[in-house]
Amino acid sequence: MSMDGNAPRPAAAPAPASAPGHRLTQFRLCPASRAVRLALGELGIEVVLEEERPWEMRAAFLALNPAGELPVLTLMHGAWLCGAYAIVEYVAEEVQTHPHDGGRVPLFPGTPEARAEVRRLVDWFQVKFAREVSRDLLSEKVYSRFDRASARAPNADMMRAVRANLRYHLSYIAYLAYQRRWLAGDDLSFADMAAAAHVSLADFLNEVPWSDYPYAKEWYQRVKSRKAFQPLLSDRVPGVVAPHHYADLDF
Repeated sequence: MSMDGNAPRPAAAPAPASAPGHRLTQFRLCPASRAVRLALGELGIEVVLEEERPWEMRAAFLALNPAGELPVLTLMHGAWLCGAYAIVEYVAEEVQTHPHDGGRVPLFPGTPEARAEVRRLVDWFQVKFAREVSRDLLSEKVYSRFDRASARAPNADMMRAVRANLRYHLSYIAYLAYQRRWLAGDDLSFADMAAAAHVSLADFLNEVPWSDYPYAKEWYQRVKSRKAFQPLLSDRVPGVVAPHHYADLDF
């Protein structure tokens, strides 16, 4: 696979996806970053992770992505791709077969209708879940610890709303997991990766009442046990202590 297609900068000769040098600018607890890491990991695409603190809004990062949003994938020959949608859709177009076994690429599998369902659920988690849960979890329990200008304890009213919203989303995940083998259908897809990325943030912050949602828990255990997920289990953030079960595959 080459990783130097359409992008703002001119690219030189193609390079294999597995070659070192591709760089993913990300924050380790950012769900969009985590979703892309899972997608790349499922395909064995190696990248160098570059940590960006999104609350700092550095001029150098804004020059890379004026939207100020993570992640950004910089290809080894200079082209760059901004945002989880752009990165994963690009990879899905470029990779026709799995580079390890020649099988199906587990991003947007199936018929056009099946792929539309994958995209619907990706949008659900990347937009709706992010707006109602992840954004405020990051702001209240992570970013506020590091941003000296706004350092404070989590807002109690905000956290009550986030926890209520999280239960709503866990109920929907449980419903999908009960009805289907994977969230979008019979096959693993980027919908599962996007969902797991957001759920993993809440789990890292010990906010998921797993005992109340056994079907969601069983689905998450299967995603969490995949090889591509293992690097996420070693992520740590200074000052934020993950619960003991976070890295446990049989929690």
